[in-house]
Amino acid sequence: MAVVRYLVKDVDAALLFYQALGFELGERWGPPFAAVTRGDLTLWISGPGTSAARPLPDGSTPSPGGWNRVVVEVDDLDPVLERLRSLGMRSRSEPISGPGGRQVLVDDPSGNPVELFEARR
Repeated sequence: MAVVRYLVKDVDAALLFYQALGFELGERWGPPFAAVTRGDLTLWISGPGTSAARPLPDGSTPSPGGWNRVVVEVDDLDPVLERLRSLGMRSRSEPISGPGGRQVLVDDPSGNPVELFEARR
């Protein structure tokens, strides 16, 4: 099993996003933290007020976003992308095709990228 932590601005908004991708709520520790699971992946959703969001000794503050990402494999990319768009989510581009299949980057409500990947059949 793999565990990944994403920092988010709003845990409730992030929960809706990840549940739309088929994640199930595993644990909720008050407003600032939730753990969701999908298969062998556990995603820790850490909001403001969690220890992971505290400023570091050098003064930098952890924040959401960037280009590292969780990859969520889907059977059919188009309906999943449409479901997320109906929730107001935006993709960074339209789906692209590569040697292994199709993919698109969508941002969760805090700007963390999630790659949706449909393998070539």
